Amino acid sequence: MKSYKILAIAATMTVMFVSSCTKDLNTVPIDPLVKTSGNVYTTPQSYLEGLAKLYASLAIAGQAINFSQPDVAASDQGTACFVREYWAAEEATTDECLNAWGDGGLVEYHGGIWTDQNLYVGLMYQRIFVNIAFCNEYIRDVKAKLSSLSGQEATDAAQYVAEARFLRAYFYFCAMNEYGNVPFADETQLPGTFLPKQIQRADLFKWIETELTTIAPTLADPGKNVYARVDRAADWALLSRMYLNAQVYTGTQRYTDCITYSNKIISSGVYSLHPSYQQLFLADNNTDRDEIILPIAEDGVNTEGYGDVTFIIHAGVGGSEDATNTFGISSGGWAGNRMTYTFVNKVFSDRRDHRAILYTAGQDTTGIITDPNVFSEGYLSAKFKNVTSKGVPGSNNTFVDTDFPLFRLGEVYLNYAEAVVRGGSGGDAGTALSYINQLRARAYGNANGVISPAQLTLNFLLDERGRELHWEMFRRTDLIRFGLFTGGNYLWDWKGNTKNGTSTDAHLNLFPLPASDLLLNNNLKQNPGYGN
Repeated sequence: MKSYKILAIAATMTVMFVSSCTKDLNTVPIDPLVKTSGNVYTTPQSYLEGLAKLYASLAIAGQAINFSQPDVAASDQGTACFVREYWAAEEATTDECLNAWGDGGLVEYHGGIWTDQNLYVGLMYQRIFVNIAFCNEYIRDVKAKLSSLSGQEATDAAQYVAEARFLRAYFYFCAMNEYGNVPFADETQLPGTFLPKQIQRADLFKWIETELTTIAPTLADPGKNVYARVDRAADWALLSRMYLNAQVYTGTQRYTDCITYSNKIISSGVYSLHPSYQQLFLADNNTDRDEIILPIAEDGVNTEGYGDVTFIIHAGVGGSEDATNTFGISSGGWAGNRMTYTFVNKVFSDRRDHRAILYTAGQDTTGIITDPNVFSEGYLSAKFKNVTSKGVPGSNNTFVDTDFPLFRLGEVYLNYAEAVVRGGSGGDAGTALSYINQLRARAYGNANGVISPAQLTLNFLLDERGRELHWEMFRRTDLIRFGLFTGGNYLWDWKGNTKNGTSTDAHLNLFPLPASDLLLNNNLKQNPGYGN
């Protein structure tokens, strides 16, 4: 068992989701912390314990109660977990994943037919904003204590606040990425006293950017913080990711800035590619700090829940004993997610690439999905497993030990290369090619995957991101940036809810704000294409 004390402290955290109770409770962000700074934050240890709850909100749901959907939330706390919701939005809506459960919400995800009443659209929105509410409360309360502290206590508390501000910025990034113009509140606004106003996507981008650049000097040096806590490299990595997508968010490209912040991480000298790609996604990947910049920590004992990597592994496995033992979850798979035929044959046409970690036992050998609800059709991904690099199962046969790599060097290399190819300054094509070939040399185990300068194109890089980053919550964002998520220029099986795929409307590039929130907050305007 891995020891994650920062998460163990928060294992009993309770989160209450309320979506149709009273107007005051439905003010977004909802503030679930009823105690005040006067009786919560009284000692340095209490500051750390409060910070632990913010990190835990990435990994566990606590006691999730959704009064509008009690049958779903109460029976399956995992459904309300952040990674499970964000993962579904980024993967199950694309060519990387087709779910077989036939659940209301997920069927609409892959078919591109969701509305503002979609269950998963609403749960993701709630999860993001309740996490923001946690951050706002912590930042407000601990900042109020800073003037009374001195010495190391003051230094530590200031760093804790900076980490909380990073987490809040990350959650706002997720909101901006998925929903565009969203309600906004920070620590200066007391919950329950106002209806949040809607911030424009470009303005939220500027706010996040300012937050991240402001807190950077207060964060720990790259690689110097406690495992699974934010440091300056994580801050730079989020900026790199955000700048790569800046044209989508603001209408103005920021590729030069993407290169600048990618270079900060690379030139820090702290990170290098881990020798084994597969080991980055196993139960002992907490030892892979050479490449993983910031993980979401999971533990089979201390983070029990049916979300996050537990969800990713279980939902991507059938019920056969061979499969569940291979994946380290002998309690059984959930027979849900598999990759589309289009994605596998487009991105992994060369099976010498070791990133093509496919599982076909018990599956139809063609990989073709003629019925979305038949799990045996389609290839499974064996990328994430609850077994160690030595082949030892995790500490629990249901709840996994495998951490989720939220930021890692492989993405940074890809960000740098794409920003260079798109015309950003401060980098060069030769270095970009070197980074890509390092990824490919690891993937092939030799020089067979090395590409030439002429092959380093945007189309190649989109496929390479699919090979390197599949099932890591990037695909929808990547396809939108390349102009291929909607429309008819790129089709995959069951896009648009048809077997061979069909064109979809551009309004799907943004999720709708949940209808329930629009009813409660007259400051909000719905995204185009979803009605008013």
